[in-house]
Amino acid sequence: MNMGFAFLESGLCQNKNTISILTKNLAVFGISLISYWILGFGIQYGQGGDFLGSAGFFLLGADNSPSTGSNYQGVFPALATAGIPLAAKFLFQSAFASTCATIVSGAVAERIKLISFILFSLLYVPLGYSVVGHWVWGGGWLSKIGYFDFAGSSVVHAFGGCAALIGALLLGPRVNKWKKDLPAHNLSFATLGAAMLWFGWFGFNSGSTLTANQAIAHIALTTNLAAAFGGITGLLYTWNKNGKPDLSSLINGSLGGLVAITASCPFVSPLSSVIIGTISGIAVVWSIDWIDQKLRIDDPVSAIGVHLVGGAVGIIATGIFSEGSRFGVSPAPIGLIAGGGIKQIIIQCTGLISICLASSLISFVLWSILKSTLGLRVSKRAEEAGLDASQYNSSSNVIHQPEEAGI
Repeated sequence: MNMGFAFLESGLCQNKNTISILTKNLAVFGISLISYWILGFGIQYGQGGDFLGSAGFFLLGADNSPSTGSNYQGVFPALATAGIPLAAKFLFQSAFASTCATIVSGAVAERIKLISFILFSLLYVPLGYSVVGHWVWGGGWLSKIGYFDFAGSSVVHAFGGCAALIGALLLGPRVNKWKKDLPAHNLSFATLGAAMLWFGWFGFNSGSTLTANQAIAHIALTTNLAAAFGGITGLLYTWNKNGKPDLSSLINGSLGGLVAITASCPFVSPLSSVIIGTISGIAVVWSIDWIDQKLRIDDPVSAIGVHLVGGAVGIIATGIFSEGSRFGVSPAPIGLIAGGGIKQIIIQCTGLISICLASSLISFVLWSILKSTLGLRVSKRAEEAGLDASQYNSSSNVIHQPEEAGI
């Protein structure tokens, strides 16, 4: 997933910022793993109250995994259904934490200071993502009211999308954003990145069963169909609107379909996954133009539209299209079309709003502290020269002396 994000983001941004983007994407993987090991995993899955866990920091504490059910004895009861070692539980879940932080990277690309982004990620994972993850997957209050998000449409994607939105707003647009073209420098990289993410999503969604069972194939199928229909729908939508096909709409529509199906992939039929992917493809591609042209928010890689809007579509769709445990995963929600009425839709909307508000508040506080202390963005001269030349020892284009780059 991180390789996919790295190729996607670097390809969609300007050549002079390639090293900056690659550095952020690899650094955030390491930073997220460290903070998740120290605090995040314990906050998310450690035994505790309705709002956060309070045990299992540094992976310490009693645990007799892979024992399950009533035979499990340890400080991570929320994961007691998974008959795998604790190391496997942690490694799998740490990838979700990293993905959440990486989502933010694209929206703040080409003008943020590396140190500010690293510190944000270091704090955002345990104090933000892990807290909300506890609400949904760690036995917290949202799970107790019947909220469902199987693999993270809201916990990972909408949550990360809100932080990306707040970060982009506080940073402001790139220099000359609406005065001249700021072209994507390598659409081959962007396409490769999208393909990597599509492939990685099979692990993201199917692996969330935390066991090898018959549901894995069904999850992979619904994931694949949603991505395909999201991409083709996004392509056709823009083609019809502008008279020409657009590669970025195909990429973003596919990713939007993947984000949307993530919440309900084991609970919906293949036909429903097609509908979810189609709706998400249109919603994501439309929202990207709206965010850029109407709201005038600068998001270089369209992370807000893909992850926040796609995640919202997926959470609401879970309340509409879920068919209970029909496809082999239990517990499971019963949505509107399966006779569950509007109750699950109301629960899903309650959870989505709560998660988005939490992300917005936490990220606003963290971004604001960093802005008032270290500052969030590089100087105008440094940005115009390119972050590779002005902030790093090497450059993907031309190496400038520090004084030439405005350091």
